[in-house]
Amino acid sequence: MTAKWDFWIDRGGTFTDIVARPPDGEIRARKVLFENPEVYRDAAIQGIRELMSVEKGARIPAENINTVKMGTTVATNALLERKGDCTALLITKGFRDALEIGYQDRPDIFTKEIIKPEMLYETVVECGERVRADGTVEKAPDLAQVRAALKAIYNDGIRSLAIVFMHAYAYPKHEKAVAEIAREVGFPQISVSHEVSPLMKLVERGDTTVVDAYLSPILRRYVEQVVEELQIEGTDCRLMFMQSSGELTATDLFQGKDAILSGPAGGVVGAVETSKIAGFDKIIGFDMGGTSTDVSHYNGEHERAFETEVAGVRMRAPMMMIHTVAAGGGSILHYCDGRFQVGPDSVGANPGPACYRCGGLLVVIDANVMVGKLSSDFFPKIFGPNADEALDEDVVRAKFKDMAARIGDGRSEEEIADGFLKIAVANMANAIKKISVQRGYDVTEYALTCFGGAGGQSACMVADNLGMKTVIVHPLSGILSAYGMGLADIRATRQQAVVKTLADDMLGELDTLRAALEGETEGELVGQGIPAAECETHARAHLRYEGTDTPLPVTLGTILAMMAEFGAAPIRRSSASSTRQSPWSWKRSRSRPSAVVRASSSPIMSLPRRRPLPRPTPVSSPMTPGRMR
Repeated sequence: MTAKWDFWIDRGGTFTDIVARPPDGEIRARKVLFENPEVYRDAAIQGIRELMSVEKGARIPAENINTVKMGTTVATNALLERKGDCTALLITKGFRDALEIGYQDRPDIFTKEIIKPEMLYETVVECGERVRADGTVEKAPDLAQVRAALKAIYNDGIRSLAIVFMHAYAYPKHEKAVAEIAREVGFPQISVSHEVSPLMKLVERGDTTVVDAYLSPILRRYVEQVVEELQIEGTDCRLMFMQSSGELTATDLFQGKDAILSGPAGGVVGAVETSKIAGFDKIIGFDMGGTSTDVSHYNGEHERAFETEVAGVRMRAPMMMIHTVAAGGGSILHYCDGRFQVGPDSVGANPGPACYRCGGLLVVIDANVMVGKLSSDFFPKIFGPNADEALDEDVVRAKFKDMAARIGDGRSEEEIADGFLKIAVANMANAIKKISVQRGYDVTEYALTCFGGAGGQSACMVADNLGMKTVIVHPLSGILSAYGMGLADIRATRQQAVVKTLADDMLGELDTLRAALEGETEGELVGQGIPAAECETHARAHLRYEGTDTPLPVTLGTILAMMAEFGAAPIRRSSASSTRQSPWSWKRSRSRPSAVVRASSSPIMSLPRRRPLPRPTPVSSPMTPGRMR
């Protein structure tokens, strides 16, 4: 068999990074500006053309490509900018405002003017149906009325539909019947809550379903665009996308709810895998890009969150635990009210920083140019009308000179630039403290794995600020998020709520559910061309005590083993010292945890309170993920 090309791509907000492995096996890399409409339509495709030496307008020989693995910000940008597809919400009668009301939480209780996030759906239709918590059907839906309502929505031009019924996570019969009618009416995008997020809590399940309906059409159109430009039809070229959980999946399985952290997740995988090769198993990932800086924590296992909030929208989907701060290479430098400020606004790819020759404002990258950390002699010459000019150091000095004159306190241009850099470093160091020091980890025991286009400019200063002694800089650190796409596993995840008290007589049911979820995940992997013998499954249960709302993941096993693991977790999280006896040990409580089974890699259990609790009930179920490297 003739060797072929492999492409690993991170489609970021400022640059698109492409790593290629040609038939000779020598790694090649390319950075392409995210936006340059006069030269190309899509930066990822342009990078492939340049690396394969294919002229503009000529067909890309997809038959010579083995795989294209990509992380994309398409869904992220659509959510942040509220540019998804027009979506309708079909919900149980009496709950039309449930998602808008939410949980009535107020992040800032002293704010006088509360600005609620904009809802993603355009219209709400109530369905006269109701299933009680025990499965009793109180009212069946009138399917004729449902059909008429859906036809009216369709005639209004709405093509995305989110269906969310009470208790459908356990009793989905009504949702299935209505979804079938929606397909007959002609909706191309139908997101059903018992398929998107089969877990308790109407609000989070509903929000996740709406997000999926809102973003999936945008994602699908981009995937179709890539397939069209690569012309992979009739070839054995495989196109795969990175999910927020750090797992690769096929294009037809890539959903909107799983694409929010598509790009950053690849960076976490790349940082962890390259650090392991270097002999480090405790790292802080430091990904400084053009718009923001993403930091992550790794201590032997990838940390994933199952309940998150992004851009004011609650979601329940597995995502890498990544903390983001608005301090990237493109964060704008402000001098106002007598003080220096960095961000949170970013200059973006167009016009970009002042040194990019497009008339942009001063940003963090310009400050590094001013103090001599970036030299035009070594930076890629990709600027100007023909994309062949170097950084413009003269315009940077001129703009900082104007700022120095405006400040008027006698400081030089270099001193002012250095002051802005110290502010940016403090912001990034504080972000790392939130995921390490504030959770009981001694950050000085970790290595700082630096990557991202701007990471090398600030990594040493950030490490000094935190007292860290080791900084890892991979040869491909500037494009490590793209490189991580090639190092990631192909995975499938399933989850299912159990909602029962964790007891010995429940283990048989959990084993049965685990086997069913394992069959689904393995089937998905086999469908993507992975031999069953090479599939590996991990099952976890998310458990909590009855009356609490914070589940913790444990490995699915015996009752005693899960309780022991559950009891150890609060000790680590509540105390930086492993020698001190923690009051959170589960032995202090007489109640027993509830179980939740998810088809993923970790189960949940909630923290016990200090006072005795009533006998608990399980909250979630074990998860069974399959994976293949």
